[in-house]
Amino acid sequence: MAEKKSVLEPVVNDFSITVGTVNGSGSQTANLTLMRAFFKMGIPISGKNIFPSNIQGLPTWYTIRVSKDRYLARSETTEIMVAMNPASFANDLDKLVPGGIFLYADHIKEEINRADVVVYPMPVKELVRESGAPRSLRDYVANMVYVGALTHLLGIEVEKLQEALDFHFGGKQKPVELNMKIIKKSIEWAAENFDQASPYRAEQMDGTDGYILATGNTAGALGSIYGGLQFTAWYPITPATGMPEAITKYRPFLQEDPETKKYKFSVVQAEDELAAVGMIIGAGWAGLRTVTATSGPGMSLMSEYVGLAYYAEIPIVIWNVQRMGPSTGLPTRTSQGDINQTYYLGQGDTKHPIFFPGSVTECFEFGWKAMDLAEQLQAPVFVLIDLDMGMNQWMTEPFQYPDTPIKRGKILWEDDLDNLDWEWGRYLDNDGDGIPYRTVPGNEHPKSAYFTRGTGHDEYANYSEDPETWAANLARLNKKFELTRTMVPKPEIHSRDGAEIGVIAFGSTDPAVSEACDYLEADGVAVDYLRLRALPINEDVVDFIRSHKRVYVVEMNRDGQLCQIIALEMLDQATKLISLTYNTGLQLTAAWVQNAILGKEMK
Repeated sequence: MAEKKSVLEPVVNDFSITVGTVNGSGSQTANLTLMRAFFKMGIPISGKNIFPSNIQGLPTWYTIRVSKDRYLARSETTEIMVAMNPASFANDLDKLVPGGIFLYADHIKEEINRADVVVYPMPVKELVRESGAPRSLRDYVANMVYVGALTHLLGIEVEKLQEALDFHFGGKQKPVELNMKIIKKSIEWAAENFDQASPYRAEQMDGTDGYILATGNTAGALGSIYGGLQFTAWYPITPATGMPEAITKYRPFLQEDPETKKYKFSVVQAEDELAAVGMIIGAGWAGLRTVTATSGPGMSLMSEYVGLAYYAEIPIVIWNVQRMGPSTGLPTRTSQGDINQTYYLGQGDTKHPIFFPGSVTECFEFGWKAMDLAEQLQAPVFVLIDLDMGMNQWMTEPFQYPDTPIKRGKILWEDDLDNLDWEWGRYLDNDGDGIPYRTVPGNEHPKSAYFTRGTGHDEYANYSEDPETWAANLARLNKKFELTRTMVPKPEIHSRDGAEIGVIAFGSTDPAVSEACDYLEADGVAVDYLRLRALPINEDVVDFIRSHKRVYVVEMNRDGQLCQIIALEMLDQATKLISLTYNTGLQLTAAWVQNAILGKEMK
């Protein structure tokens, strides 16, 4: 065995690994095993998947950021690159930082034209063959070779890999043993053949105590179930499919009646998005708490039905897991480009409340709070996340059971109707807040019935085309929307001494913006940060903008959609708002935010 030489000072728990493979190669198991092993060592981590949805054989990448400081946004630098795909080999090599480590499968015969990186070819096919893996599985387990090589290079604890595989395969010993056999064989090979000690090291710490790993889709599903979900209809679409799949997965554990063994809520896979939203509107009208999940293309199909729900005032919740656009491949990368579409979805003067979870924990919390708000307002309510938050694994605090009873809003039953001292009308605003009272099927009181209508109706649900009646109904709907400002989650504000400028961001960009604020302070630029958690904006947002000289609005779309909405609602302050947009399909980085703000401030 060659003597190992160390050429650099050790870098402990502060680096990024990128793995370049092909879609459908089984690399997800290997990447999640690595990520979970770091997590089990107590090291804060994040994992970012970049893949062409449903296109087998095209390039895919997975980045794991290891950060002792708990910075979990995507890093713009890659210190360790694993190249398993000839098609992306040259670009993968170019992205590596000087002094970085480049591992690649030695059957890839591409030129290596960099002398400033450490290069290690791995005999992937040979090691897999020697492991005795069945021929039918060799292409899928081949990725465990780089898991073993990285384990040796970085000092990953082997028993943590075993625990990670046990979790991944649900304790099934046969696949765990097969994968561990290849990992151990690869560790032995790396120990004999890697002639230079890695400067990058993974060491045990306590940075993950009290945290779990989960996706936003799973958290939203669980939050909905714990919030009393009764009906879900959906149609498959990346990246939203994981949410209804998680609802289905956890239904037997969380909603099965112990006596009858029947489920307490229904899940229906519809024939398309139109049918899905139509079903949940019908269920919402019938008094059920109901949810669907889709993405931008599905939202387009749902538009007319959502308009009906808005005017007929039917409570529903729609999760929009945003992506770049229609079709597949590049469009299924991450984005925040559906804000305008969602906020104004429908026909005519429609506006809808939107929740913006900034963490997986909030995905759970907003899962049940969105259903509460929908029933309180008798209106469609939306929750916007994106592919990054929805599909990737995130460190998050354990979910907290809802701390308040279910809020069903203004719903009347038989006794309520008997005791009213005024004549009930389905769209009558008796309290002056814009929200009428409703009844649902099953109410046997003779006065509970009404004819459900969309746009053309008076206060008692009678059909009407009278101009004054229509205008009055629109005014009442707008009054209800204005009340929403006091009901949606308030923003989180992080202040710094002496800050005269502010930043507004939301959703999955939060880790990058928070990290950038630390870097900006080190550069001598103090920044106050408001993380928006919902639309419409409330007085906290108004006061934040008024109290700063300039406010940067950071979002992942081309046109600065959130900035436009805020400007429309604060015309007298619009010149203070500076839109910073990032829309590449990749996740936002702290370096980009830092440089974008410094570029403006240093002019």
